[in-house]
Amino acid sequence: MILNIFAFIFGAAIGSFLNVCIFRIPAKESIVRPLSQCPHCHHPIRFFDNIPIVSFLLLRAKCRDCGGKISWRYPLVELITAILALLLFMRFGLTLDFLVFFIFTAVLIVITFIDIDHQIIPDVLSLPGIPIFFLAAIFIVKIPWLEALIGLLIGGGVLFAIAFVYELITKREGMGGGDIKLLAMIGGFLGWKSLIFVLLFSSFAGAIIGVAAMIIKKQDTKYAVPFGPFLSAAAVAYIFWGDDFMRFLVLGY
Repeated sequence: MILNIFAFIFGAAIGSFLNVCIFRIPAKESIVRPLSQCPHCHHPIRFFDNIPIVSFLLLRAKCRDCGGKISWRYPLVELITAILALLLFMRFGLTLDFLVFFIFTAVLIVITFIDIDHQIIPDVLSLPGIPIFFLAAIFIVKIPWLEALIGLLIGGGVLFAIAFVYELITKREGMGGGDIKLLAMIGGFLGWKSLIFVLLFSSFAGAIIGVAAMIIKKQDTKYAVPFGPFLSAAAVAYIFWGDDFMRFLVLGY
């Protein structure tokens, strides 16, 4: 129980750092300096005002110095990261697997919110992520190297083929290169079997939410919905339910 609480607190603390990454990476700013500051008055945030989730509630979503409104995004990212850290700890325990899967999940969280805000997946995250998580899959998670390699190649190749055909037919880009590199990273880390689940889950969820967004915002079919968040959510879901899905797919139960 105590370790579970520690895992939650650890996740929330890392989530606070992920907020910095989400805000600064697209702006090509350092994620180390300066220290956390108010987005309105740029006053450095005191350590007791920077407690994940808790400070947001105590300050009632306002900066102590200028009274500027603080976005709900900050505690949301911290809470999501904390919950996922707890769930991963409950699944893997205090192991290297837990650490690797947590880092992988943290990268996906950053990618998700950057893609929502800017509709980009920065190469600084996906390109290093491909070899790093590929090697982690082989040497730490112990996925057979061929399964990981096929996952990497198919992951990038499938979306590239879809994007190429879509652009050929519609004469406009339907999927960015960032999505292709992201799926290559996912396939290389989780193996080629994961791609069945990830593509089905992300396509289904993306279609539903995309249509809903077009209706709500009264947009036509040219309305662009970032696909990175759906790929990321599907990859995280596979970590927890992938084995059950594959068993159902093969055995029917």
